[in-house]
Amino acid sequence: MNMKHLLSVSALIMALMSTAALADIDLRNAITGMPLDMSFAKKGGNTDAFKEFLKTGKNPYNVDRQAIEKGHDLYMTACSGCHGHEAEGKLGPGLADDYWTYPANATDKGLFEVLFGGANGMMGPQYVNLNTDEMLLIMSWIRDIYNGDPKKAKWLK
Repeated sequence: MNMKHLLSVSALIMALMSTAALADIDLRNAITGMPLDMSFAKKGGNTDAFKEFLKTGKNPYNVDRQAIEKGHDLYMTACSGCHGHEAEGKLGPGLADDYWTYPANATDKGLFEVLFGGANGMMGPQYVNLNTDEMLLIMSWIRDIYNGDPKKAKWLK
């Protein structure tokens, strides 16, 4: 193993360890169950809100009207083509009701895992298109338009 390769591997291991040290939740790929590699995250998303999310698994933007509006704008450009303009479902499933293709999406942690790492079918990982803070903003809008049974909304608990 040459020195350049060894240094690259060492840097990757240190980055993963530092992310794990900051996180109190364990983020996993919705399909494989493997840990999400946060080193792939698009730059600019390591905000205070994202750091809080990593500690609690709860999206701090869920109650922030300004964040929800930003989330709607981001949703329209990044998600509406597949999920519909009102998250009613189109090529991808609807997101406003209480049926989740992945039951873990009933939690903020689970919804983030699908956004970041992708899902079966056409839902690819969004870490190439959105930073982690933008994902939280979109999630806040999805939670705001929820029209399902509040008893099934685990993010409200």
